[in-house]
Amino acid sequence: MLNELLILKKIKEGDIKAFEDLFRSYYFPLCCYAAGITGQMAVAEEIVEELFYVLWKERERLQIFQSVKSYLYRATRNQALQYCEHEEVRSRYREAVLAASSPEQSTDPHQQMEYEELQKIINNILKKLPVRRRQIFEMHRMEGRKYMDIAAQLSLSVKTVEAEMTKALRTLRKEVENYIHME
Repeated sequence: MLNELLILKKIKEGDIKAFEDLFRSYYFPLCCYAAGITGQMAVAEEIVEELFYVLWKERERLQIFQSVKSYLYRATRNQALQYCEHEEVRSRYREAVLAASSPEQSTDPHQQMEYEELQKIINNILKKLPVRRRQIFEMHRMEGRKYMDIAAQLSLSVKTVEAEMTKALRTLRKEVENYIHME
């Protein structure tokens, strides 16, 4: 406990080496702990990285009244549980919206035909996109992945992923508007 107080004092004074030592000591165990709660290692890593970012950013005002280890585990647990609650709310909202407004389940045959036709048009537009742009669009919009994850998997910068998504959406918007104005 005395050693932890010394490390905490050094971190508050801006000692980057003490912070790095703390990070190295706890990063992987905290990631495993958070992954046990969230069920996703990538999410767990984001939670722990954010925790250490805030710890460094707020180091001068930091008030830790128990051991540093207890503080880190409690903060990780709270963030992981908050993530799970947020995901549950998002999931319930998504299901409610889909159940309430899904044209696929519409009893109106005209609305069903319009939906299917629009879906075909969108699929054809997507097929015409450059391969990388289509892949980025599908990963983000259909798989629900974040730009940072897509960038890491495709070895691209986040800005490139953003730019490709912007171009894909612009193309889709333009083509769908052309289709609507043709009717």
